[in-house]
Amino acid sequence: MHKPLIGAFLAALLLGAGVTPAAAAASVQAREAATETTPTAKAVTFAGTVALSNCSGSVVRSPDSAPTDPALVLSNGHCLETGFPGPGEVLVDRPSTRTFTLLDASGSGVGTLKASRIAYGTMTDTDLSLYELTSTYQQIDDSYGIQALELETAHPVAGTAITVASGYWKRTYSCDIDGFVHQLKEGRWTWKDSVRYTPECRTIGGTSGSPVIDDATGKVVAVNNTGNESGQECTDNNPCEVDENGEVTVREGINYAQQTYTMVPCIGTGSKIDLDREGCGLPKP
Repeated sequence: MHKPLIGAFLAALLLGAGVTPAAAAASVQAREAATETTPTAKAVTFAGTVALSNCSGSVVRSPDSAPTDPALVLSNGHCLETGFPGPGEVLVDRPSTRTFTLLDASGSGVGTLKASRIAYGTMTDTDLSLYELTSTYQQIDDSYGIQALELETAHPVAGTAITVASGYWKRTYSCDIDGFVHQLKEGRWTWKDSVRYTPECRTIGGTSGSPVIDDATGKVVAVNNTGNESGQECTDNNPCEVDENGEVTVREGINYAQQTYTMVPCIGTGSKIDLDREGCGLPKP
């Protein structure tokens, strides 16, 4: 995973034991300066993205969401304040008081949003979390002039130009969808039909949970979650690809995301997650 940046765990989780948080942050910023892609004249901005205490995220809606529905924040399952869900573990409708810094188009924080619950979270088959907020979409628009990012309803296409927008770092990464992975294995977890980026998207710790945005439509097609850091095979922070025949491929330096179209049918009236709705592709508890 692109590790969540959690206080005392920053040194151990981000860059290895023995590195202080200050040194870790400095090292990350140095690497970032060398690898980030700066925003260009596209429709993609930071508007609607959020910064978590340890990760990135975004305010999202389905095409059928109503202005009066509670807003939803999308991030990774491994970014949950409750810790990494174990294989097979699915969290649904858990109380939460987590807060998020809402960003405007330029990446400036304009307000604080608060969760009422973890609507959904898992690291099984995918790596995502959805928080239900105490604010509606309309209230966020009225207060900050910011609209939620719309979720794409169809499977993305290889070759699509995308932008990964990190609210944590206030950085963007631009590349293409290189292809899709039958199974992506990392440590104890396995994810299905993952998005593989072309090498230009060199995402890092703290970009976890960033929306992956189709440059042409402005819609969210995936959520950024991991990358192979040192060429190891199927270990923590070094996911490997497994094809339909069980053949394993390791791509050092390549990063990945989890598709989001399968969760759109799960979002019902009032932003409630209903895993029994027709077409819902999220794992059940």
